Amino acid sequence: MKIAIIGAGAMGSLYGGYLSRTEKEVYLVDIWKEHVDEINRRGLSIQEKDGEIRVHPKAFMNPEEIGTVDLAIVFVKSFLTGIAMEKNLALLGQDTIVMSLQNGYGNIEQIAEYVRIENIIAGTTAHGASMLSPGHIRHAGSGDTLIGWVRKGDEGRINAIAGILRRAGFATEVSADVMELVWSKLIVNVGINALTALLRVKNGELLRMDETRELMRMAVLEAVEVAAAAGVKFDAEEMVRKVMEIAFATGENTSSMLQDILNNRKTEIDSINGAIVEEGRKNSIGTPVNSVLTKLVRALEKRS
Repeated sequence: MKIAIIGAGAMGSLYGGYLSRTEKEVYLVDIWKEHVDEINRRGLSIQEKDGEIRVHPKAFMNPEEIGTVDLAIVFVKSFLTGIAMEKNLALLGQDTIVMSLQNGYGNIEQIAEYVRIENIIAGTTAHGASMLSPGHIRHAGSGDTLIGWVRKGDEGRINAIAGILRRAGFATEVSADVMELVWSKLIVNVGINALTALLRVKNGELLRMDETRELMRMAVLEAVEVAAAAGVKFDAEEMVRKVMEIAFATGENTSSMLQDILNNRKTEIDSINGAIVEEGRKNSIGTPVNSVLTKLVRALEKRS
């Protein structure tokens, strides 16, 4: 299968790197020239807990050099999704499947402006990764990858993709309820990302303080109530436990939002905690904790 990774940041590089070990045609597409050049010159270095792995996916800045692919996996920031799709139209044929493993809420709607909804897969991943330098990332946490059709599609095609991910080393399951996947991942990010960015700590540090555990809980409970109003119901206490478990499993990970703050980049706060605030407003649900977290992260962005 010919596979393109749209957005070769830490997570895109992680997936593209491991996929390149089992698939012959894997292409990373990114606008960061130094990163692309380093991958093509020396390969991609993935720092694991027990040592370094070097892999050799092909990296490009111009998608026209790749041409149409069978599968495009999107890893760009949520607020860049529409732009990324427009810039990478050369990758998309009539039968190309586009899979989003992004953070945040609203990515599917942006992708659907460029791809038939029947060809879109949404998913979540509990893996964590951080960028160390051009061509060099750290794999900071592992977990399940869950994928599902946005609109019911060919089970054979999605099972084949799940098999490819498993062979590459990603424990992957297919879900029949994609919106539950999207909301589940959103709620996990709601509970972790903003707090790590504000306190400048790794994920696991949030579990060491009573105050941060309580803030995680409050933010998650608000998000669960908003999800229920949108028609996706979760057991609130079970979701709180899940968020805590993922924070523990990715304890050494520097969240993407913290990485953005440390590197003076725009964060995805508006499509994570901000999305909870906006959806809560539409349904007359109060979200004071998520509102404060959103405003504080926006303030941090303005100071950068």
